[in-house]
Amino acid sequence: MIAKYIIKRLAHSRTMSNQKVLVVGGGGREHALCLALNNSSSVGDVHCCPGNAGTLQIATNHSIQADDIDSIVELATNLSVDLVVVGPEAPLCDSLADKLNHLSIPCFGPVAALANLEGSKLHAKEVMQKVGVPTAGFDVLDSKSDIEAMLVKYSEHPFVIKRDVLAGGKGVVVTSDFSEAREFIEDSIEQDGKVLLEEFLPGEEASMLVIMDGSGFVCLPASQDHKRAYDGDEGPNTGGMGAYCPAPVVTDEIKTRVVEEIVAPMHQHLSSLDTPYRGVLYVGLMITESGQPNVVEFNVRFGDPECQITLPLIKTDLFKLLQAAAMDELVKIDVDFHNAHAATVVLASQGYPASPTKGLPITGIPESGDVIGMGLSWINHAGTKLQDGKFVSSGGRVLSCTAMESSLEKAVQSAYGLISKISLEGSHYRTDIGAKAMK
Repeated sequence: MIAKYIIKRLAHSRTMSNQKVLVVGGGGREHALCLALNNSSSVGDVHCCPGNAGTLQIATNHSIQADDIDSIVELATNLSVDLVVVGPEAPLCDSLADKLNHLSIPCFGPVAALANLEGSKLHAKEVMQKVGVPTAGFDVLDSKSDIEAMLVKYSEHPFVIKRDVLAGGKGVVVTSDFSEAREFIEDSIEQDGKVLLEEFLPGEEASMLVIMDGSGFVCLPASQDHKRAYDGDEGPNTGGMGAYCPAPVVTDEIKTRVVEEIVAPMHQHLSSLDTPYRGVLYVGLMITESGQPNVVEFNVRFGDPECQITLPLIKTDLFKLLQAAAMDELVKIDVDFHNAHAATVVLASQGYPASPTKGLPITGIPESGDVIGMGLSWINHAGTKLQDGKFVSSGGRVLSCTAMESSLEKAVQSAYGLISKISLEGSHYRTDIGAKAMK
């Protein structure tokens, strides 16, 4: 059993200004992490596996996939890193943090048992019920369930159906179509053995990222993502087409309720376990018209693209913050934020999200892209790679253009100014990121 107390670090001769960090993953979130860590006065070397064309400009990429747990542990050991920051959820569910902790290598990310908050929707619901966290009611359906009767029970509002597995952002369907709902339920039961049919909660979505460990927690500014592919929240769901932070829908009063009714009870539960939660808990919120916050989902990592617009607003040295959380010393850190706004707009490949086109050249990317901060705009690479010295697309969400300014209007304008200079055949992006908030 891993002790709940502070992980003791193996002795190193490096000074605090020359720390070595390994970021796991290869998307826009991981590039954002590498950028922020590279701008930390505490960090000397940033490594990333597998990384992308953006991380290659500021870090050492290693051709190890994020699901190759043993190779990642071996790399962290060989590099003698001071901190491992895990971007995606799958390696955490596959016990990457457990194995690093066993070797006394600080890891920002929870052990597998706690990563199951994202790995299993049913487990997350059961924890919320136990702790008393407000969330939607639900039923679990399996091969013995009367699907028709259950759909009738929930037919007053759109159906919310969730697979009980990690599904790469494709495990949830929200639809008013009876046939579509039944088909997804039947397919999910066939694949997974069960599926969750959930009560529909009307309201406005927002996200709060909470860094926590056994000693305490810190709530980062709330953000709002844009999930639908096209303007006006039309089209299919995506991994996220843009975001802004802070989100005005989360007023001071609502934030207080989120902390008192959700974050504090969850931290009390998670910090009381033999191994406490060490990492970031993504709290997906639905805020009703009356101001009641409900949890839509928990994720056990930074959101993408929420990470891109939240990290720049942290004034405190990011390395010190993440390492403290990995070692149960968060209570010792005073966390400050910039009085600023950030926005990001995602450039997606032709055919995204269904069948994205890959391998096409990208032009217009600025040569210098390693500095982030107030009054600046920059690129967060996601699905990019270098081919013959030139940028080409390698994924559905190719990159995002991010800006940080004194107002949301200026940040949005700056982000759009940057993305207008990027060319990728057939690509598309939303033109209304942040529009609702600016009204």
